Amino acid sequence: MSTTRYMDDEQMVKKAVKALIGAVGPIEANRFINMPRGKRMESVRRHREWQKRLDKAEFFSKVFET
Repeated sequence: MSTTRYMDDEQMVKKAVKALIGAVGPIEANRFINMPRGKRMESVRRHREWQKRLDKAEFFSKVFET
């Protein structure tokens, strides 16, 4: 069985930033890095919202293949 070696975090970040800058340019890369994250919804509330939108008949037919 082979072992997997991971690069250290600093090296990984440098390579990722270099690839990002190469793909979109320095200004857009900076915008992407500084983009604010959306606030996460609390899990119970998220689940209740999902249940409200759920079509139970379609869901059960997909899950149980009826």
